[in-house]
Amino acid sequence: MANIRLIRHRIRGIQSTTKITRAMEMIAASKMRRAQERGLAGRPYSEKIHQVLADLAALPQQGEPMHPLLQRRPVTKIAIVHITTDRGLCGGLNANINRLTASFVLDQTVPVTLIGVGRKGIDFMRRYGRHIRAEFTQLGDRPSLLDTLPISRIIIDDYTSSIIDLVCLAYTRFVSTMLQRPILQQILPVEPAPIPRGQNVDYIYEPSSAVVLGELLPRFVEMQIYHAILESIASEQSARMVAMRNATDNANELIQDLTLLYNKTRQEVITNELLDIIGGVAALT
Repeated sequence: MANIRLIRHRIRGIQSTTKITRAMEMIAASKMRRAQERGLAGRPYSEKIHQVLADLAALPQQGEPMHPLLQRRPVTKIAIVHITTDRGLCGGLNANINRLTASFVLDQTVPVTLIGVGRKGIDFMRRYGRHIRAEFTQLGDRPSLLDTLPISRIIIDDYTSSIIDLVCLAYTRFVSTMLQRPILQQILPVEPAPIPRGQNVDYIYEPSSAVVLGELLPRFVEMQIYHAILESIASEQSARMVAMRNATDNANELIQDLTLLYNKTRQEVITNELLDIIGGVAALT
């Protein structure tokens, strides 16, 4: 027979946990809206700058050397900007992006170095002995572009110095509140998007297209990293809200099961006590 006191103690413990998970769900929901707005607001800018780069790269650069960020060379070393969260309790969000990056690293035949953004990804990669070039944590829930510039500066400097030959960006793209998709994409060398047929506009660039391209390429890399971090934050808050909601629902179901078990056990105890009393009275008569 189950112990009534133990069951009651366990119910109270789960009720306390439910209060915590419900509070965390409400906090994540309040942060999620702002994070989603920031992440979605950056997409049009990122797409437009990609289109401008495509137009600039398509123009003939007479007498101008190719910009270092556009130069392709044999790949002897790869760098990955690996973006995860600083905190857990967000379902399988970090596990999915860690698995994607780890699978990519294992498939490579050349050395791979990592620039870790977020403690969960850094801890995962360090646990498996991966080389980490730099670590960035505690960016907060509302980072600015200035907060992410050191990340961009490292990969731009390393690429222009030929320390690395290929740079990839691993992050979680926000699709909806219930869906966050891990993404791994190349950002260096910059590959301008193809210009759709019928959308090629003859722009006039001052002072010249080469100068504009040289100024725009570093900004493009900086924006790509900043936007990826915003997408990851929106994904984190959405995943945490869903995870905490599921945890609260599971806890409530467990409380119902334990309450039913408690009532059955208590009824059994009362029935046994009544039988003992009736048996005693019958023995005395």
